[in-house]
Amino acid sequence: MKLGVLVSDYRNMEDTLLRLTADTLGIILVSNGVYHAKVKENGKTSPVLEKSPHLYALLEDIQTRGLENEIDGRVKSITYNDLVDLIFGEYEKVIWI
Repeated sequence: MKLGVLVSDYRNMEDTLLRLTADTLGIILVSNGVYHAKVKENGKTSPVLEKSPHLYALLEDIQTRGLENEIDGRVKSITYNDLVDLIFGEYEKVIWI
């Protein structure tokens, strides 16, 4: 199964993400969830980014928070149109946490 997970909060999500299983897991960062994509001052990244190689962040939310130049290179910035394509074309199931 292909599972898309929308993450909209910056609180710790590792426990929830660790319990999810799927053949393909995509993590889509929206709202305050985009802070997980930010490169930290000490060089460490959010553990959320370690869960999947399929990482996306909503561009409008990145821009709203002024993070355009601070996003981890593994995270692909997407538009709302891209988000709709992912939800309806790429993933069989989508959840929001």
